Amino acid sequence: MAPVKGVLAGRRQRGAALLLMLAVVGLGAASMLMAGIGKTDTRAGPERRSAAALAQAREALIGFALVNGRLPRPAQEDGGGREFDGRCDSEERCSGLLPWVTLGLPPGDGWGKLLRYSVTPAMSAAPVHPTVAFGTKSIVTRRDGRLVRQVGAAACSMATQCGAAVVFSYGREHGGTSVHGVRQPGTSLTNADERFNALAITTFIERPLSRDRLAAGGEFDDQLVLLPVGVLFNRMSLARILPQSE
Repeated sequence: MAPVKGVLAGRRQRGAALLLMLAVVGLGAASMLMAGIGKTDTRAGPERRSAAALAQAREALIGFALVNGRLPRPAQEDGGGREFDGRCDSEERCSGLLPWVTLGLPPGDGWGKLLRYSVTPAMSAAPVHPTVAFGTKSIVTRRDGRLVRQVGAAACSMATQCGAAVVFSYGREHGGTSVHGVRQPGTSLTNADERFNALAITTFIERPLSRDRLAAGGEFDDQLVLLPVGVLFNRMSLARILPQSE
């Protein structure tokens, strides 16, 4: 019986060693997997938070319009998050930062940068007359490397409605202003579409996120949301905020 016991003991020892080896290998594989997930989440998490901040901003803009009969004016760099005083009577003056304090929102996107905001001048002064006011914000995207119009028209009008306002996030890379008021440097020379958006006042580029510097328009991680005129006017009409036609 002693030899049998010795054989069984040896098998148990080899089995235990094998289990230990598998456990070590499993832990190593799990660590590699978690590391991969962690790398993905460093981008995916802030991108999801930015998307949520943009959606929240759009609803806050509508809520503001339901109370005030108009959309808010932008905040200026030194405006403390409040819409600036006076009228924004041009596309340039109607483009700036999202007035987060005026809207009662937390500042910034998922990357800790202030959201940019551009509003149609006619939508920033009450009362807004739906029979004469039309949106001036349009969206283009890239198809086969070429810019094509996605929302709006080259010349906005009552017949070819464009958007009422645009809110966008600069993303992780390349520019913007931090929630602490610090300008973020642009570190790329190939991000043509992002550079376009940074100066845009009526037409904005929206396309899938890309880190490919050789892609048409270069790398791109801007995120944006458009407030359609139809959605805005419908909500304002239901709340009886729009002037009644005679």
